[in-house]
Amino acid sequence: MSLAFRNLTTSPSDPVGTWPTEAVQAALERGDLEDWQRLATEIDRRPWGQTARQVEEVLGHSRPYGVAELMESVIERARDRAERDEREAVAAEIRQAVARSGLTRAEFASRLGTSASRLSTYATGKVTPSATLMLRIRRLLADLGG
Repeated sequence: MSLAFRNLTTSPSDPVGTWPTEAVQAALERGDLEDWQRLATEIDRRPWGQTARQVEEVLGHSRPYGVAELMESVIERARDRAERDEREAVAAEIRQAVARSGLTRAEFASRLGTSASRLSTYATGKVTPSATLMLRIRRLLADLGG
């Protein structure tokens, strides 16, 4: 049986990201594996986006058997993956900044007001620097002409 939305101007064939919360709820409660996969794909694309928030809202008051835990897991995994990717992007930006600066890591760290070992934790992604430090890194690089 195919999913149908009642009393909505949205169609199940519309992009999931355009669905109102009522449509997301219908898909979770009455949909099938294909519908849940479409929701999961959108959540993977935008882990903190509208669809993920709608799913969380629906699951806050409706617990479709077998689907609630699955969708919570989809959101958690998508967010974990996005956070890992973001940490790696920050670490890569720091490594590139040090390389483009022409300074040694120790010199670069000193000019930032931190230690070489702390800079190393940022460059490997073990620790995520503050937004302030990222601005300082960008400013230092610009001052050096890099």
